[in-house]
Amino acid sequence: MATPVINATSRHTATVIFLHGLGDTGHGWSEMFRQIRHPHVKYVCPTAKVMPVTLNGGMRMPSWFDIRGLSPGSAEDEPGIKSAAELLQSYVAEEEKEGIKRDRIMVGGFSQGGAVALYSAFTHSGPSFAGIIALSTWLPLYKTFPGAVSANQTTQILQCHGLDDGLVAPSFGKMTSELVKSFSPNIRFKTYSGMGHSSCDQVVRP
Repeated sequence: MATPVINATSRHTATVIFLHGLGDTGHGWSEMFRQIRHPHVKYVCPTAKVMPVTLNGGMRMPSWFDIRGLSPGSAEDEPGIKSAAELLQSYVAEEEKEGIKRDRIMVGGFSQGGAVALYSAFTHSGPSFAGIIALSTWLPLYKTFPGAVSANQTTQILQCHGLDDGLVAPSFGKMTSELVKSFSPNIRFKTYSGMGHSSCDQVVRP
């Protein structure tokens, strides 16, 4: 599936790369960004390949890696997580080839996509990103942190979570925020009453 891209309408000087959640595609998020776009920014919203997902009984769907559970004690697909992190870095490299430096690139994602964005940003060495967006998500392979950190320890991070999220528990989001803050203090954790595992206008227009 082709990657949805919203090109800058003026001189391209910055890029946002945003990864969708489990079972979704990049198209919905690209339409959201189209509504709040800035003319100098290019928005890239890739779609994950289709694979069987253990959490959903082996059903095949777009997924960045296999998910076995959504609690801190769940088994994790370490090879899949690391492969997805590398894939995100390849999208970053494409922007760098176009002359956009990392300090003008923001990465992020929703749910599973946010997990990839966090892990990839912290574990791949290089100049810091302009920012990280983490919506309704968690830090995968969290037991390897802070030892696994090699980048983005001073990057501004916005983490948002609905207090009525029944899929990724708000407590998991808070635990992620507290862990990240121990090695990357510029994280802001915002919660939203009445919001489940989704986004809302207050999140996308903070």
